[in-house]
Amino acid sequence: MQELMSAWSADIAKQPQWVQVWLDIMMVVLLGLSAVFSFVRAEARWVLAGFLLGAVAMLGLYSQIGYSRLLGLAHVIFWTPVLIYLLRRRAKWRLKETWSGKWIALAALVMTVSLAFDYSDVARWLLGERG
Repeated sequence: MQELMSAWSADIAKQPQWVQVWLDIMMVVLLGLSAVFSFVRAEARWVLAGFLLGAVAMLGLYSQIGYSRLLGLAHVIFWTPVLIYLLRRRAKWRLKETWSGKWIALAALVMTVSLAFDYSDVARWLLGERG
């Protein structure tokens, strides 16, 4: 596992700076803050579960195929249902009243942006772009 994580870190370090910053933002919003808000919000527990399942799936894929556009499939599979769940519960976010509501809106935005890249990457991979 340590070897896998070292290889993963090395491949991430080769990515453009903006990709590395975006990954850090996703980690803070979707992992760190979801863990904090999971004590008070069901939405946070779903985001946390989706993030963790996606991470495990992505590392499993990575161990088999290396760093490629197909890795986005893990987010597509696990984050799409979570995002749909969040959006269906918009009326319960309490965006103006609570920090957790503000976080849910931010988490939904981060997932939407990430999934736009992920769907594009998976489609490009399916169309033959294997980089």
